[in-house]
Amino acid sequence: MGRPLLMKAASVITDPVTTTDELIPSGETSSYRSNPMKLAEFALSRKDPAYVGRAKAIKADEDARRETGKLPESVLKELGGFTPAEGTIYGSFVAAVKPGDGSAREQAASCQRVLGGVANIAQEYATKRYRSNLINWGMLPLLADKLRLKVGDYIYIENVARYVEEGAAKIPAKLISRGTVKEIELGMDALTPDEKRIILSGCLINFNAGKK
Repeated sequence: MGRPLLMKAASVITDPVTTTDELIPSGETSSYRSNPMKLAEFALSRKDPAYVGRAKAIKADEDARRETGKLPESVLKELGGFTPAEGTIYGSFVAAVKPGDGSAREQAASCQRVLGGVANIAQEYATKRYRSNLINWGMLPLLADKLRLKVGDYIYIENVARYVEEGAAKIPAKLISRGTVKEIELGMDALTPDEKRIILSGCLINFNAGKK
């Protein structure tokens, strides 16, 4: 997260509340709990069936960027005249009004991460546990006063690590929608010192490994 971050909206959910079961359904997924990639195929299947395909396409573009060192031309074309800084990390995000109501299943967050997710943007988080799960999987629990976002919109943040390290309550960003660039401000509730290090380490597993 130390470099600039470009992220694309893979799903925008405008329902007043999004439950954990809508983020990742229970029941039919129980047999896949030991298979993260297979389980991720069910992410948001009851709320936004096209989400998995969109997230996979974004992840494929990030995989290509890691191999070549450059964002694919298809991404740059969608950005219009905006050019991200060299070394920009690319990923997807889910925007929802109030996500995470209900049970505390960590798969609601881990499935997004497996699919290349780097953040959630919400007006508020329904439970502290869901927000904690996002952090534990290395994703940013961002806030926005209003979700004026569409699927396919891009958000660019110049230096994510600095804002995380400083515990910034307000994070300046750029919203790129259909080639138009607009300055916006995102929020983030206070992070504990450990939560900061978890995000910067990439996930809780990396954080714990680094302490050994």
